[in-house]
Amino acid sequence: MLQQLFNDLIKQDVKPFLSKHGFAKKSLNFSKTTDGLIYLFNFQKSSGNSADNVMFYVNCGIYSAELAQIQAKEILTAPQEVECHFRARIKEIARAVPDRFAITPDTNRDDLRKTLLSGLEEVIHFYETMTSARSIVDYYISGPFLHLGEESFHLLLQSNDAAAAKRYLKALHEKYGAENRWTLFENKYKAIFDKYGVEFDTIRS
Repeated sequence: MLQQLFNDLIKQDVKPFLSKHGFAKKSLNFSKTTDGLIYLFNFQKSSGNSADNVMFYVNCGIYSAELAQIQAKEILTAPQEVECHFRARIKEIARAVPDRFAITPDTNRDDLRKTLLSGLEEVIHFYETMTSARSIVDYYISGPFLHLGEESFHLLLQSNDAAAAKRYLKALHEKYGAENRWTLFENKYKAIFDKYGVEFDTIRS
């Protein structure tokens, strides 16, 4: 019964809404391809679901052909969410929605639909600001996050933006420099800087 409610939610609410924004459905994945980027929504059912409690997550992803090239991986036309370069749960982008959604016998379908669709809409607006491989890189640089670090340095140095690469390196060093694993990252990053003939300096304190 609740499983049916989940199926109806996807079919009657989510699918028409995302179709309107150019997303095509394949099982529980919705994707939209633009020039060089693929935007993805993945509805992931929780493994602990029962007859009276159906829980699901909404995963968001952006796949970049340019970043796949930098990684020397084959370019995918139908990537899974785990293969995306940008990955986030819906709550990381749309703060007002829950980390996971639950359908129970008490669930008000209208409320669930409104919350879910407003969250998806917010993510779509966010996707509209992510228009290139550089947008994805800038998102992780602003963290600063180690995720996509090597790809980010390649992208920045390839496009002759050594200043941004150095700022990112300095920010990563300030955030992670005290950790034991930092040396491993530092060695990888130095090799990339050397490849592009850019001086490598992690501003030692």
